Amino acid sequence: MDFLIWLSFLGAALLLTVMPGPDNLFVLAQSISNGKNAGIATAFGLCTGLIVHISATILGVSALLYQSSIAFSIIKYAGAAYLLYLAYKAFTAKSSPLEVQKAQQVSYGALYKKGIIMNILNPKVSLFFLAFLPQFVTDSHGSAAFQMLVYGITFLVQALFVFALISLFAGKVGAVLRKRPSVSRKVNWLEGSLFALIGLKIALSEK
Repeated sequence: MDFLIWLSFLGAALLLTVMPGPDNLFVLAQSISNGKNAGIATAFGLCTGLIVHISATILGVSALLYQSSIAFSIIKYAGAAYLLYLAYKAFTAKSSPLEVQKAQQVSYGALYKKGIIMNILNPKVSLFFLAFLPQFVTDSHGSAAFQMLVYGITFLVQALFVFALISLFAGKVGAVLRKRPSVSRKVNWLEGSLFALIGLKIALSEK
């Protein structure tokens, strides 16, 4: 595999990952509401979901999904409904006058599972890999499947790194907010608003 092509892929992947999207907004919301560890747990879940999409791309499943508008719509609306449900939970959550210990009470396993579900139920991710990975595959550098696997792993690793940075930054912001009784309720509304925004974005998106 050509190193310069790989490097150009890494640069493009980094730019795409830092752009506002469902995944990094999801990490942002969890980190602000529940602390950096919650964001990192969510990031691991999202990246685990990426393994499914990368595998689907290599095996050709994504192409089948793209050709079936019914399958695409079912997965898309299921993902949107799940995020709107999370938004509802955030909006209706009770907030104590001071939620300093909230981050310590969060189930990181549950957040990890949420990350997996949220990522898998976003068909745009599979279609993204279907369109993105082959652009960097060259006939002169061996098996196309192997090249896409390497690019997929590269994307996953850099995404986890970026999500971790987002978690650290947003976690610090959330820690400051949770120490202020007057804004503890607003944190729940911020989390709910982000979930609703992501859900509506997925529901209204097209192929």
